[in-house]
Amino acid sequence: MATQRQVEVFSAGCAVCEDVVALVKRVACTSCDIVVHDMHDIKAAARAKTLGVRSVPAVAIDGQLAGCCAGRGVDEAVLRVAGLGQAR
Repeated sequence: MATQRQVEVFSAGCAVCEDVVALVKRVACTSCDIVVHDMHDIKAAARAKTLGVRSVPAVAIDGQLAGCCAGRGVDEAVLRVAGLGQAR
């Protein structure tokens, strides 16, 4: 049995954030465990800080901030290379 891939989406609830949440859910595979963090929650903001999130929306896969999220913007191709949508 495949190990679950942990996918974290950091969102402030804006339209762009919601688009990224939809993208992640659309691309994710059955072994992806998706958690959407509301950046209005202090615990979510603290988690984001530990991962180096500098802007939202942002996506971390298996505890690593996706390369496309280290600067600005989310890129589907980069998320796929990081493992989104692929079983372990």
